Amino acid sequence: MKFGIFTDLQLPRPWQEGDESRLFKEALEQVELADRIGIDCVWVQEHHFLEEYCHSSAPEVFLAACSQRTKNIRLGHGIIVMSPKFNHPARIAERLAALDIISDGRVEWGTGESGSRMELEGFGVDFVDKRPIWAEAVRETARMMCMEPYPGFQGKYFSMPHRNVVPKPIQKPHPPLWAACSNRDSVQAAAHLGMGALTFAFVNAEEAKFWVDEYYETFKKNCKPIGQAVNPNVAMLTGFMCDRDSNTAIQRGLEGAHFFAFGLGHYWRDGTHVPGRTNMWSDFKTQPASAIAGMERGRKKAGMGGIGSPKQLIENFRALEDSGVDQLILLQQSGNYRHEHICESLELFGAEVLPQFKEREIIRELAKQKELDPFIVNANSHVKKLENMEEVPPVEAYPLMWNKMGAENPQSTPDRRPGMTAFWQMQVGGNRSKK
Repeated sequence: MKFGIFTDLQLPRPWQEGDESRLFKEALEQVELADRIGIDCVWVQEHHFLEEYCHSSAPEVFLAACSQRTKNIRLGHGIIVMSPKFNHPARIAERLAALDIISDGRVEWGTGESGSRMELEGFGVDFVDKRPIWAEAVRETARMMCMEPYPGFQGKYFSMPHRNVVPKPIQKPHPPLWAACSNRDSVQAAAHLGMGALTFAFVNAEEAKFWVDEYYETFKKNCKPIGQAVNPNVAMLTGFMCDRDSNTAIQRGLEGAHFFAFGLGHYWRDGTHVPGRTNMWSDFKTQPASAIAGMERGRKKAGMGGIGSPKQLIENFRALEDSGVDQLILLQQSGNYRHEHICESLELFGAEVLPQFKEREIIRELAKQKELDPFIVNANSHVKKLENMEEVPPVEAYPLMWNKMGAENPQSTPDRRPGMTAFWQMQVGGNRSKK
């Protein structure tokens, strides 16, 4: 089983000047440490306007910094919001490729829809449309990274004329594709589309096996890839804090893991937020006594098996390994975790827990590849072939185009702008790809 770390950049109130700067710098140090001890991947969220819960609104910038401070760790978008109102597909393709180049091919392309009202309405996205928007954008972004030129597209949620999107990624045809998943149905949907399941849900080993088995059954029997290559993998999230004394690990780690869950509830399910005013940490800390007691009992719940001593972690993680989980992602920074405790936890994990899994992972990966090879071949046979343009129409500079149209500079003659729009639409409509 591989291991990742999860960077959410949580920053509970109260805030002091310089806290965000400190948070980012400490997070980069944690990624450097994770790379040194042999962690396989760092996953960085994209969220917007979610005060305290996630200050990671520009993961491409953070991951670019990671790429220059590390050598081996994979750089995971966990996830990119694919709606064109958040991120235009061409910009996603460009940024992924640039990051893949400067990291020497270490990018993992996690995708998602976003689901909170704070974010969707902040960018003008209708909740009902978010799934088809995601699918349209994922499919076209993958094509942009593979085609020279991209033939253009007229879709329901975005359109653009033919362009050659550069640079191209090192990994061919594109970085490994993942889908954010929160339940069994979404895990199966990821398998159907040939995507890795990036599972942001706390489940125990028994439930994990059920999800993993369903994922691979779907992948083997009914995979119709949305991208240009498949990525059969299941990753799952766990709370994390490691100390030789299990009580110390629980004292340091349990509260932060529960704050992570509390934030999910606040922004996605039952919270009311006043931007710039709500103090989520205070609300979390002033929960009723019954909720605090439940928090203490919660250390035995699903997703808390990563909080404890090295011996406990080895036992709990081995159960998840046996269930078939491909990668376990450690929620190493959450709530008010102290940087020094995070680093101590990672160091101990690297020294005493990780070596217990490394050798088996090499053997497991070879066996998995052998088992899945025929199914991967079958899935790839369903990849929709790219249709190159027979002729690539030229794109003239504005003055040449205006002259050909008999028009003046539209900035000086606003009435000409409708004609410009018609010309652009003609370009898109006339440049459909052909066999």
